[in-house]
Amino acid sequence: MPPHPHRPQQLAGQVFRGSDAVRRGLLSRHHLRGASWVRLRQDVYADARLDRDHALACRAVLLRMPPGTLIAGPSAAYLHGVEHAADFTDDVHVLLPATIRADSQPGVRVHHAPIADFSRGLPVPAGAATAGGPRAGAPVGRGPEAGGLGPARSGASPTATTLLSTDVGGAPLAVGPSDKATLTRTPDPRRPSGLAGAPLPPEPTRPPGPPPRTGPAACAWETAVWSDPVRAVGIVDGLLRIGAVSRSGLAAEAARNAGRPGGRRASWVFGLTDGCAQSPPESHLRVRLMFAGLPRPVAQHPIRVSTGLLLHPDLAWPDFRVAVEYDGQWHADPDRMHLDRRGLNQLVEAGWLVLHVTGRRLRQEFPALVREIRAALVARGWRP
Repeated sequence: MPPHPHRPQQLAGQVFRGSDAVRRGLLSRHHLRGASWVRLRQDVYADARLDRDHALACRAVLLRMPPGTLIAGPSAAYLHGVEHAADFTDDVHVLLPATIRADSQPGVRVHHAPIADFSRGLPVPAGAATAGGPRAGAPVGRGPEAGGLGPARSGASPTATTLLSTDVGGAPLAVGPSDKATLTRTPDPRRPSGLAGAPLPPEPTRPPGPPPRTGPAACAWETAVWSDPVRAVGIVDGLLRIGAVSRSGLAAEAARNAGRPGGRRASWVFGLTDGCAQSPPESHLRVRLMFAGLPRPVAQHPIRVSTGLLLHPDLAWPDFRVAVEYDGQWHADPDRMHLDRRGLNQLVEAGWLVLHVTGRRLRQEFPALVREIRAALVARGWRP
């Protein structure tokens, strides 16, 4: 039988500094090379059972960044629920006050913001601090709440205190029940006396919260400034689609940051967004068609056909009765394909011209695709 994996309870489900674990006697250097752990970065390890997603990459990066670091931009969008915003191998975007510098690391993009953006926060009782965490009033960035083995600080308050960071725009950091559970620490008799600074194993009913991150509106602004416009629109569309931010929230964020570098670019990107898109390729197709000189299409435009059915083609030009459908992976489902094709036939019966776009054509044959859609619009009366 294979040997039982050596996994101390204090490290189960955790991301940690290998040197800390060795110094505390939890593991040896030999143990760190075993199958129980995965090396994420220099001196940063994780329980090998954890999902290899961007959230894990963010937790690993925070362990080697200065206290007060916030996950930002596309990385923060991922943490807010936009799964296509980043994957495990993508660079992690972090934000620091302008006065703090961080060492260069592979796979990390460091950005800075005015110190005033980090000074606004929720009131914290004077002298209060989380056990093993930063002092009261300091942003959360490293220690047990970031998934690490931060050393216990002298003078830590034994009472439970919730310490919150803020987003770049000055709005409070989005914190849900699981976040508060993670950021709140109380003395626990299960903690071995010799491991005062080591994190407890996560409760089955209280999963670890996400790393400290900028708020949805702020990370939308950051994404618009830092990323390629087509990709940025897809990510901001995703934030709109899941309800993490509203169009009025985007407008307010753009107005608040109008004087900052990138302010005009962010406003322009926000103007290209449309939370009605059902997938990232639909967002990318819409924006790329506009960049190619075609009129702006309407996403998910409602069309009532003769049978009374209300259809919503992916993109439509209602004035010219031209529609475009993106055939994604879900079209491989026979039942879905049947319903979809029946609806599109009814659109044709109602006088609409329907064109189809596949992922391969979007990636490899885009110029030809533009010519076909342009010809359809011209045939229906559009004049470039």
